[in-house]
Amino acid sequence: MSASGSAGFGGDASPRGPVGPSGLLDLLNVASVVLDSEGRIVLWSPQAEELFGYSAREALGQFAARIMVHENQLDLVVDLFSEVMKTGRSWAGAFPVRHKDGGTRLVEFRNMRLLDDRGDVYALGLAADQTTVRRLERDVALSSRVITQSPVGLAVLDTDLRYVSVNPALERINGIPAADHLGRTTLELLPGIDAAHLEAAAREVLESGRPVIDRPTTGRTPADPDEDHAWSVSLYRLDDALGTVLGVAVSVVDVTEQYRASAEAEAARRRLASVADASARIGTTLRLDRTAHELADVAVPGLADVAAVDLLQAVVEGRRTSLRPAEPAVMRALAVHAREAPDALRAADQPGQVARYGPERLVTECVRSGRPVRVARVTDADLERIARSPEAAELLRRAGVHSYLAVPLIARGEVLGALDLKRTANPLPFGDDDLLLARELAARAALQIDNARWYQNARTTALTLQRSLLPSHPPVTGGLEVASRYQPAGATSEVGGDWFDVIELEEDKTALVVGDVMGSGIAAAASMGRLRTATNTLASLDLDPALLLEHLDRTTTGLDQAIATCVYAVHDPHRRRCLIANAGHLPPVRLREGRPPELLDLPTGVPLGVGGVPFVTTEVALEPGDRLVLYTDGLVETRRHPLDERLDALLALLDGPDRPLEEVCDQLLRTLHQPENSDDVALLIARATPPG
Repeated sequence: MSASGSAGFGGDASPRGPVGPSGLLDLLNVASVVLDSEGRIVLWSPQAEELFGYSAREALGQFAARIMVHENQLDLVVDLFSEVMKTGRSWAGAFPVRHKDGGTRLVEFRNMRLLDDRGDVYALGLAADQTTVRRLERDVALSSRVITQSPVGLAVLDTDLRYVSVNPALERINGIPAADHLGRTTLELLPGIDAAHLEAAAREVLESGRPVIDRPTTGRTPADPDEDHAWSVSLYRLDDALGTVLGVAVSVVDVTEQYRASAEAEAARRRLASVADASARIGTTLRLDRTAHELADVAVPGLADVAAVDLLQAVVEGRRTSLRPAEPAVMRALAVHAREAPDALRAADQPGQVARYGPERLVTECVRSGRPVRVARVTDADLERIARSPEAAELLRRAGVHSYLAVPLIARGEVLGALDLKRTANPLPFGDDDLLLARELAARAALQIDNARWYQNARTTALTLQRSLLPSHPPVTGGLEVASRYQPAGATSEVGGDWFDVIELEEDKTALVVGDVMGSGIAAAASMGRLRTATNTLASLDLDPALLLEHLDRTTTGLDQAIATCVYAVHDPHRRRCLIANAGHLPPVRLREGRPPELLDLPTGVPLGVGGVPFVTTEVALEPGDRLVLYTDGLVETRRHPLDERLDALLALLDGPDRPLEEVCDQLLRTLHQPENSDDVALLIARATPPG
């Protein structure tokens, strides 16, 4: 067994072999002196040479009292020596001793009588410098006081990492009496903390001698089994004066308050980061479904493992509503997102689905009361109130849903719906911090959702109005075959004021109109409707196109802040021509058999509503088979490309053999009008046919 093994400092009570020496006697430098019955020195240790100054040759055979004691103390020493030799009682105390150099030092003595096998009597004296003894006594007393009264938990582990000493502070920290510590390891005593890592660190300290300072650890002890605590643990190797490894000293400081304060600060930082992230990610568009998906994506996985966003159907339809106590909630699922929880995903209402939630459902309670509903630890009975059906409840059970939180979406005092959150992989239940963050996210998202739904309602109204104002025309007039399209702007843009018209006139003539009211929304659609009505009325008078635009210009000036561009053309199949006037609009394209498509060179004119500038009528030949393409700027204009480049792309698409007009319309819209375009498009294509 090695000197640092269990037969040394720790381990079994009875040694099984030789063990390493202690360094304590070396620190004391104890001297040994043996006197015969007459007081002569018969044995003299090297430590005695160092303590008294005399070599063994000088001391052996001498009367100890004569070389070590002053004359005025000789009688006292002789009496003490006689008492020990006669009675056999030991004597201990401090006594001034004369050093060879003539000085005097106070020496701590232990004197006792010895008998050999022949019955001869000797005196053994053990001596140490009293200054050294007192220093060690003070150190021991100080260490004992510090260990006993320290608020820091202190312990000593042997080389097998079993407790051999525990102070009262560590008893209180662990909630275990000191006696129950002895002979046991930390892993055996405290399974509620990360003891395995601590023991691994202690073994490293034993092997390397390098201390471990302020190692954090958390967990629960019998002192407080219901709450997590945090400690700072330091480990130091213990060696004696000879370098023998004795074990490990452990200091434990309870830092629970600092840990909780740090955890709260970190939670607050995470909340702020989540709120900042939500501000950047939620509400990037005015699309209702997109905004709901953004909210669900922010909530997972930072806050929950499963998130769903549901709105009251009345809210989606633009109506206000409030639920009575026994009334079910009719809700539309807008978004659902899950992290590694396929069963929970299947249990959720899918986006676009409208469901009727009974009054006992927790989400119904949430939207009816306008207050959060939290179930920290979900039971089977709770799942029945969370899931939409018994089958869905079973899926949630299989997914491991153990905590639930529903937060109302409230904007401008109106409950719009709910943010529904569940935890499966995250082992912690929803707490107060989670509720605070969920409410903050819901409040921010609700405002964006409310903006999106009102915008969509207004856009739907404007689009309905505009579509109702656009014409339905016959595919063939007296001398033209006509195809047309209206394409609204992208879902995130407002409806514009683009329009087209095909007006049958007398003598087989046909008026073709394409215009664009500047602006968007209901106001633009209404202005467009008024201009279209005025155009139809003026066209019936068979006016010259330039004169008609002058009348329209005066009409537009009477509209509130309305400006519009317009192309007005009158086709006469008998004269095989078109009379065209332009009010600030993009030029039409003419296609003729065997020739490349061309942009008509027309005087551009000024937009309607500017006033004071006359318009010009241009005559353009249009033979049977020729085609005329009229369009608004939404077809060709983008923010990323020059207009000339886009017009060239339009001409390239129109080049080639003659094709059905409907097919050409679809190709132009599909190729040129991108989904992200923020403008609507009116497109009109006419092919000249023989009259009659």
